[in-house]
Amino acid sequence: MSEWDNFRSALPPQGWSPRGGQGKNPYPGTESPCGTSSGSAIAVAANLVTVSLGTDLDGAISCPAVFNSVVGIKPTVGLTSRSGPMARTVADAVALLDVIVGIDPLDKGATEAAAKFIPDGGFQKYLNVEGLNGKRIGILRHPFFDDFPPGSSEENTFAGHFQLMRQKGAIFIDNVELKNTNIMINQTESGETITLLAEFKLSLNSYLKDLVSSPVRSLADVIAFNNQNPTEERMKEFGQVIFLASEETNGIGVAEQNAMSKMVKLCKEGIEDLMKEKSLDALIFSEGNAWHVMALGGYPVISVPAGYSKSGSPFGISFAGLLGSDATLIEIAYAFEQATKIRKSPPLG
Repeated sequence: MSEWDNFRSALPPQGWSPRGGQGKNPYPGTESPCGTSSGSAIAVAANLVTVSLGTDLDGAISCPAVFNSVVGIKPTVGLTSRSGPMARTVADAVALLDVIVGIDPLDKGATEAAAKFIPDGGFQKYLNVEGLNGKRIGILRHPFFDDFPPGSSEENTFAGHFQLMRQKGAIFIDNVELKNTNIMINQTESGETITLLAEFKLSLNSYLKDLVSSPVRSLADVIAFNNQNPTEERMKEFGQVIFLASEETNGIGVAEQNAMSKMVKLCKEGIEDLMKEKSLDALIFSEGNAWHVMALGGYPVISVPAGYSKSGSPFGISFAGLLGSDATLIEIAYAFEQATKIRKSPPLG
C-alpha cells in the first residue's frame, strides 16, 4: 500500500512505503503502479495471488486496477466495510465480493444502511454474458476521455469497444456532461479536502487508541515517530505536510459540515440528476479525475482492462452508477469482459 494512503504527503511516489519499499508495476512502459492499494493490484497482475482486497476512499481501487490491468470493484460505500475485491477476471472479483459483503459491527452505520443492496443469493447470478443488452450507458467524454491523442491506439481501441458494445445491445448516450465538473474534480473546491483532514485525525486516533499493542496511539505520536526516524521515513524528501494539517483540525465543526453538505449537493446535481434525466443504467469513462467525482457520493465503480498502448502500458475502462447499482454494473462489466477478452498477462521473467 502507498504510504499512509498517500495522505502523509503528496510527494512520495505511488506504491512506496518505508517498510515495503517501492512497489513495481509488472507491465512494461508503466512507471507507476498507482495507488493507494498498489500491492493488492500488483500481486494479482503478477499472478502471485488469485484475488486480493483493496481499500478505497478516492480511486484507491480503480486506479491501481487500471494501471496493472486487473479488475477492481469499488462497491457502494457500506456494501462492504470500505474494502473491495481485485482479481484477473470479473467472475473472481464478484465471487470475493459475495464473501465480504454484509454488516460489520465496527462500521455498523454504513454497512447496515447498505445491507438492502445485497441481493438474495448474492451477486454471482449477475454474471450475465448478455448483460449489455438494453443497458443505457452515458459516455463521459470531456474531460475523462481527453488523455488519448486523436488517432492513437488507445482512441482506436475504445472506438472498437464502443462498436462491439452496441452490437451486444448497449444503448449509448454520448457526450453526457456533469454539472459543476470543474468543482467536483477539484478536491479542495468540492469540500473533500477539509472533510478528509478532519475525519482522518478522528478515525486514526480512534483506531490507534483501541489497539492491544502499539508504539503509537495518536496522529501526534505518528508525526513524532516520523521526526524521530527521518532517514527511514525519507522526511527530507517527502515531509508530512498533510499529517500536520490534519493534526491542526478540531473535529467536525461548521466548516466541515458545510463541506459535507456541498458534496451532497454536487453529487445530486452533477450525477444523480443526470442519470435520472437520461434514464441511465451506468456512466462510462477511461481513467483520471472521474474517480474523484464518484468518490464524493460513495458511488460504485467497476474497472476492467481495456487494452495496451504501443509500449505495453495497460489502460482500462470504468463503469459507475448510483448507490446500490452494483448488480447492474456487474452485468455490464462482465458482458464487456467476455465480449472483448482483452486482458493479457505481463511478460514476467
